[in-house]
Order: sequence, then structure tokens, then C-alpha cells
Amino acid sequence: MKVFPVTDSTLSADALNTLVHEKYNFGADFSCSLFRTGINDTYFLTNGSDKYVARIYSYNWRTKAAILEEIKLLNQLKNKGLSVSYPIQGSKGSYLQSLNAPEGLRFMVVFSFAEGKKVRFLTNKMCTTIGTFMAKMHKNTRAFGLERVNYTEAIILEKPFSFATQYFSESLDEMVYLKGLVKELNTSFLDLDAASWQKGIVHMDIWYDNFNVDSKGEITVFDFDFCGTGWFVLDVAYFCSQLFHIETDKKQYDEKRTIFLEAYQSVMPLSKQEIQGIPSAGAAAWIFYLGVQSQRFDWSNIFLSENYLKMFVGRIKSWLDYTK
Repeated sequence: MKVFPVTDSTLSADALNTLVHEKYNFGADFSCSLFRTGINDTYFLTNGSDKYVARIYSYNWRTKAAILEEIKLLNQLKNKGLSVSYPIQGSKGSYLQSLNAPEGLRFMVVFSFAEGKKVRFLTNKMCTTIGTFMAKMHKNTRAFGLERVNYTEAIILEKPFSFATQYFSESLDEMVYLKGLVKELNTSFLDLDAASWQKGIVHMDIWYDNFNVDSKGEITVFDFDFCGTGWFVLDVAYFCSQLFHIETDKKQYDEKRTIFLEAYQSVMPLSKQEIQGIPSAGAAAWIFYLGVQSQRFDWSNIFLSENYLKMFVGRIKSWLDYTK
């Protein structure tokens, strides 16, 4: 019987373990287990004491060239002394492995393991640490060329809305609101002279789910899958917006946001217009991720419903109502 074609597969952890033993100088006692599937799939490699992370990029999600640029950036950050999960070279010096999956060619990169654990409710000290890390990352990559996505207004606003129309009728109240908001945000960026904002390499997804905190309170940041070139304030605003939705006590939020921004600006001062642009940039980042979920329906179909859209838009509205 002919094998039925697939659009997405979950690769065998045992088979990946065999591949890792062939491609890396790890001991024979290492084992591989699936951690989670998502936009990309994540596996843990461990022998009980040492641990690594294998990311299997989804089919047609990132090109080989784009992944190599991500690797180049991570090595740059590591060399600058920033605490990131960095790529591990294989036994023949390659960082990137190719896998012939049922759906087609996929890629694998093995990364160092970020020690510690995820902390949803951040302390003031953690907010200082994250603000300092983010600013140092931006400062050390200002002149660093990266041949990946350039986060223009079209990429973070127009295209995401277009992706969402594949699954939601434009007549829905939430879609009408988003369409108007896209225009409003474009106008806001013009009014705030966003063309003059500081620009360089951005992570685009720094929040508690993408860094671990160790017993000393130090953080290690990972998952640079969305790294590209854009306004630094996009990273600043996205972190602030995530913090806003996590901290139900807005007095606590205000305090932690202030601590985070002070730490960031102790390394990388922001202009008055950049600070004024945080509400708009935060909303734009959320619209961008609605586009990601729509673009990757194979991963996010459990979310994309009218009820989810109401919740999602409600969060954008509450952020803008509070910050403006």
C-alpha cells in the first residue's frame, strides 16, 4: 500500500537519538525525548547530568540560509558574553543537520541547555536583569548585519492582518477593529517619526517562556527563531505588554515596568518618541503574532476560533486603554 503523504510529522525520538550519536561527540549514554511540538519541535538530549536541546525546524518554515544567520547571531552574542542558549557544533564542524522527513527536507540544530526554570511572575530584580540583558543585546548588535526579515510596518501590521483574513471574516467586529487599528498604528508611527528610532537586531519574543532563571537569579535567553532587524522598541514594548497581561495587580505592573525600563536605559537610552511609541509597538507585536498563528494554522488551529479572536483583541484593547 502506498504511504499517504503528510504536511507535518513528529519525528521519532529514537531515530533522532541515533542521528545525534552519528553527528555529535556525545557519549553513548545520551538519550533523546520529545519535549514539545509547536512552530518548531523541541527534543531534549541528556545522559542524566549533561543536557542539550535539539530544535527540529518545521518543513518550509525557515530556509537554510535564515537558520545559518540565526546561528551566526547567537555565536556573536555568546562571544560578547551574553547569556544565551548557543548552537553546538557537530563532530565535523557543522551546526546544521538535514533530515529527510516524510513531508520533505527539515533542519536540526542542537543548542546548549538554559539552566534554571521558567518564572512567570518576575521579581523586581529579574526585571532589572532582563532590561539590562535586552539593552546589551541591542547595543552589541547595532552594526551587526543579519540577512533575515526586516520588521517593517508591512511585516508587523499589513501582512499579519491579511493572514488572519484567511480564517476570520472581515465583517467580524474584531476584524473591523483590527483593520482600523492597523491604519491607526501606521499613522502613530509616522507621527512619532519612527523612521528615526534606533534599529538593529531584535529577538521579537522575549517573555518569561523564552528565558530560564537559575538559583542565583541569572537568566539565559533562548528561542531566537524570530530574530531579525527592526526597531529596538519592538522588543521593549513586547516585553512590557506581556508583563502587563501577567501582572493583574497594575500597581505591581507599573513598578516592574519602570524598573525594567530604567535598567534598559542605563545601557541604551530611549528617545522621548521611542518611549511614547511603546503602546503602539506593543499592539503591533500582538498583531504580528496573530499573523504567525494564522500563517502556521497547522500548529495553532486549536486557538483560531472566534472566541479566541475576541479574547486576543480584548487583550490588545486593554493594553492600549491602559497605556494611552
